[in-house]
Amino acid sequence: MMKVSYLWAAPEINPVNRKARSIPILNVWNVYGRVFFFSWFGFMVAFWAWYTFPPLITHIIKANLHLTPAEVANSNIVSLVATLFIRYIAGYLCDHFGPRHVFAGILLVGAIPLGLAPLVHDATSLYVSRFFIGILGGSFVPCLVWCTGFFDKNVVGSANAVAGGWGNAGGGITYFIMPAVFDSFKGRGYNDGAAWRLTFIVPLIVTIATGVFMIILCPDTPTGKWSERHLFTEQQEVIDGTIPGDITAGQNSSISKGSDSDVENKAHGVNQEVALSALMVQAEVFDITKGEIIQKPTLAGSLTILASPQTLFHLLTYLCSFGGELAINSILSAYYLKNSPHISPAYAANVAAIFGFLNFVTRPLGGFISDYLYRVTGRNLWAKKIWIVVCGLLTGAFLILVGQLDPHRLPVLVGLISLMAIFLEAGNGSNFGLIPHVHPQANGVVSGSTGAAGNLGGVIFSIIFRFMDNGTNYAKALWVIGIITISLNLVLCWVPPIPRGQKGGR
Repeated sequence: MMKVSYLWAAPEINPVNRKARSIPILNVWNVYGRVFFFSWFGFMVAFWAWYTFPPLITHIIKANLHLTPAEVANSNIVSLVATLFIRYIAGYLCDHFGPRHVFAGILLVGAIPLGLAPLVHDATSLYVSRFFIGILGGSFVPCLVWCTGFFDKNVVGSANAVAGGWGNAGGGITYFIMPAVFDSFKGRGYNDGAAWRLTFIVPLIVTIATGVFMIILCPDTPTGKWSERHLFTEQQEVIDGTIPGDITAGQNSSISKGSDSDVENKAHGVNQEVALSALMVQAEVFDITKGEIIQKPTLAGSLTILASPQTLFHLLTYLCSFGGELAINSILSAYYLKNSPHISPAYAANVAAIFGFLNFVTRPLGGFISDYLYRVTGRNLWAKKIWIVVCGLLTGAFLILVGQLDPHRLPVLVGLISLMAIFLEAGNGSNFGLIPHVHPQANGVVSGSTGAAGNLGGVIFSIIFRFMDNGTNYAKALWVIGIITISLNLVLCWVPPIPRGQKGGR
């Protein structure tokens, strides 16, 4: 049962793997609360920095650099391509070096092109800048791998969903912060060209500071250094006497002692059976736990994991949900301006920010429901999987509805987009509620590949937006994306949630 005190109280710890069984969201003094804070805040900062261009590019940067609508659309696609590759690579790096160092590394390396963004002067340099700033989008993978390493199975879906959702809200925050900072510089007498370039100073400082403090203040794992992550479980196994040889030895020594009467023999035999049964249960627990310890990936092992239908299910569904979110987030203010030309660009950007800000609630909601269904169905992973598919089907249905109606009344359009966003973003949260259970010994590979698939979806859907009447028919693109979303969610919905015979993750 959830208690309000869980938000700040030191969490109960699983003695076998040292993972927390609650999320101390408001307690940054506690190591679990601190890691959780840097997980979501680091990703939010990265997402904000990654999406620094979209709030200003539709009118201000476009006019200043004399860009065409096609060039703006191309830059949106380019910014997703780099993130696709970084997310894929980040999964392997997380399994090798640990998510904390990968996370901080992405922030600090991504800060370099972010700081050089003011040098952009034409379409080509814009493409180059947005491509390398896309490195920051790869921070999503270590964010969730890090959370998975610190929170136990009863809350890992919620932890991942909240961290991912609050992080994704950086896509909404940027639509408020960047125009506000731009207006501030304009008020100080700077022209448009100088003002939009100076706005990049703010996300640059915050990104660097976050990466540095992440390294200084946080550990790799609940048990210590990443390189020693397997030692704690092995030590506990020895201490608790659950090594099979020790069980046998204990059994033989007890039998050899004998007793003075049949009653004593029977009582001793019952005690022996109870003790042996308890030891066998403990041995099974440690066996499962060892199956969840991340191993360094090999090429052959990684390819086998990527080819499994369970992994492919997550690749396809996340391609639709997060890919749709990325692509829609890039065009939303332009879509609102097209259908409601009487509103100002600043107002359109503020209204478009609602889509990103919903992540504060909707993505965590997807994870909360996933964990709730898991508990009330007796730890049945099918419940988590069905919830993913339901979110995907409802998202597709709303996308088709918006595309077919194409409302020109702003409240109606925003309302329908927001309803669609609830299931789209909850789908993201529900997806990473199940992923920690799938091939847990290669969580980085699965998470990184799934995250990369989300970016691939963003590229594909951005291309669809780009070529629908030369990038202007947003409604048609939406219903096409809706059909794709429904189709891909149904392709592998029949596959069992985890592979047969898998140790751990249940």
